[in-house]
Amino acid sequence: MNKRPSIFLFIWRFFIGIFSLISCWTIAFFLTNYLYRHFHYHPSDYVRELINFIVGLFILGVAVQFLEKMGGWRAKQMEFFHSMKKSFEQIANGNFNIRLESISPHSPFNELVESINRMAQELSEMEQLRQEFVSNVSHEIQSPLTSIIGFIHALKNDKLSAEQRARYLHIIETESKRLSKLSDNLLKLTSLESEHHPFEPKKYRLDQQLKNIVLACEPQWLEKAIDIDIVLDKTEIVADKDLLDQVWMNLLHNSIKFTPQKGKISISVSQSGQKIQVAVSDTGIGMSEEEKMHMFERFYKADRSRNRSEGGNGLGLTIVKKIVSMHHGDIKVESTKGKGTTIFVSLPSGK
Repeated sequence: MNKRPSIFLFIWRFFIGIFSLISCWTIAFFLTNYLYRHFHYHPSDYVRELINFIVGLFILGVAVQFLEKMGGWRAKQMEFFHSMKKSFEQIANGNFNIRLESISPHSPFNELVESINRMAQELSEMEQLRQEFVSNVSHEIQSPLTSIIGFIHALKNDKLSAEQRARYLHIIETESKRLSKLSDNLLKLTSLESEHHPFEPKKYRLDQQLKNIVLACEPQWLEKAIDIDIVLDKTEIVADKDLLDQVWMNLLHNSIKFTPQKGKISISVSQSGQKIQVAVSDTGIGMSEEEKMHMFERFYKADRSRNRSEGGNGLGLTIVKKIVSMHHGDIKVESTKGKGTTIFVSLPSGK
């Protein structure tokens, strides 16, 4: 049973060999005849046959070399496609730590290799960000839940005084508000980053909007006896008013939160050509260079203990940054530890 295929293979190889020899010597024959006529050379029959033999061998050698290279190239191609298939399978299974190697420096697949490697790298970074996000959300949710559960158990004690019971209920209410605010901010951020969030720019008075925000926060800055200094010339802008409401409210709340009793907050608007700049400055605790570098990151808190006591979850400035970017604007920070912070928001007037 095994001899028949080997015999057929031998016969097939024999005929291939004969065909190759005939082809090479035929090419050599016509090639040398053309050259003889072109150079008017008339060698003897012996020399003619010898030259044909040498040229035929040369052509055969070139053909064999070419076929070997083609075979090796095809083998490399098959190996490359196999490794690419395995890479895609690993990526589909969630393993993004893969890197493809190019067949050769001049391979036409080099761009494909670079694209696959870049895709795997970006997917790996996205997966890391997703894991960090889930970890941060879990931590932010777990903290108030643990507090709420603990104080609910404490309330079951019949020996608690009315004052203790009221204090525990106040803490439970505060922590519940923290959870509600976290949920609201997560929904806002998810909506903004989905690129399907409603964006409805219209023309309105920016100076009037800022005055309204200051008035809305009056109970907070009056409670701390903060001096509010506003310089708001008449300024019109074309923007999404509801989204910018969130920007100014977040910035002002942060300034009030980190400004001590009897401090000062200044708000000003200036316009240069088609650019409008809003500056919110305070005499609060300020930030270090490291804190400034991370302040727009999700869940980052420069002063974690104070943020927790006042209901912060580290998403407010992330939302601010996203909304400003949606308006094709820019946000910059100047701050000195212990001396205060100034945030500059630059927006196109849109007119």
